[in-house]
Amino acid sequence: MKWRRITLVLCLCTIFALANSVPLVAQNRHEPKLIEFDPPGTATESSPICAPYCGTFAYANNAEGVIVGSYTDTNVVPHGFLRSPNGEFTSFDAPGAGLGANLDEGTVAYSINDQGLITGQFEDSNFLYHGFVRYPDGHFVTFEAPGVGSTGVGTFGFSINLEGVVEGMYLDGNLTYHGFVREPYGKITDFDVTGAGTGAYQGTYPCEETCINSAGEIAGFYYDGNYGIHGFVREPYGKITVIDVPGAGTGAYQGTAVSSINEEGTTTGYYADSNNFYYGFLRTRTGKITTFYIPSANFPGQGTVGYSLNSNDTVTGAYVDTNFANHGYERFACGTIATFDAPHAGGGANQGTRASTNNSQGAVAGWYIDQNGLNHGFVWYPGDEQSYK
Repeated sequence: MKWRRITLVLCLCTIFALANSVPLVAQNRHEPKLIEFDPPGTATESSPICAPYCGTFAYANNAEGVIVGSYTDTNVVPHGFLRSPNGEFTSFDAPGAGLGANLDEGTVAYSINDQGLITGQFEDSNFLYHGFVRYPDGHFVTFEAPGVGSTGVGTFGFSINLEGVVEGMYLDGNLTYHGFVREPYGKITDFDVTGAGTGAYQGTYPCEETCINSAGEIAGFYYDGNYGIHGFVREPYGKITVIDVPGAGTGAYQGTAVSSINEEGTTTGYYADSNNFYYGFLRTRTGKITTFYIPSANFPGQGTVGYSLNSNDTVTGAYVDTNFANHGYERFACGTIATFDAPHAGGGANQGTRASTNNSQGAVAGWYIDQNGLNHGFVWYPGDEQSYK
């Protein structure tokens, strides 16, 4: 499949942001560039057991350009991976992870900080989930949220900040979501937002990958008793601010989801209106909200979503077209939007390019779904100043 379009409208703030933030090694890169990848040993075809979750998922990248995620091998065993900036891979399994063939257990890495600490979850041979932190020297610490109990589904580590603080979620025996924060020395505090539902798949859900900053502020959303969705930011000492974007719907699975927070306390995410159309948004610490959408996004039931926000207030995410295919985008602080697609992404329903996180240089990590429904990792570089002349 040939390279799809890359669209960008010039604005001065984009030039200055990129020229000041792109490291020296990138200054020779004159055009936006997308690299597709799969770790060695990744399955080359999808298995009914793990479909549509077979293949490679690049979940997060740090300021050094290191990418983490997971992949399924030919025996349908998920493994965590680390990809260096020069394309070298390290595969790893958390201690206690299930490795049985065709069982889809294993290890998933969700987040990496700029010091190389990784957090995520693993599923054991009893199909229970546990959180972990992996250190740069390769050793692991595993942990359980105290409220998960003996009948709970398990613990999921979602995001780790520069201080080594982890935020995540656990599912109790009633399949209700609860948030938690884990200090570097091991203390775990769970929390729930007032108004969160207590039924199955209701409750408090801190978001994934880039959802805790160095101050310890945590972003996420919660489902109320009617499955309405509301965003939140939790301060380090427990105060929670609920976020509902004006215009968000109030029905089941409508509302506001916060999906990322940066060092300044600015958040991004998306909301669904009463017509089930999705819009991205940017919210400052003081509460100022800017909404946006990609004009070619489909309506209704789809739209534009924001997944990650870097230190330059640049947002990355995905939008869905009239064929229900996904496309990646990056929205710069001044409002300019660049769209991109992996060359081998499928163009049908539930296929395409799905951005996940962007680092301080604007590089985007994510995955794409090919025409056979198999997932593959990618990293997209926005290029330097010369790209936009």
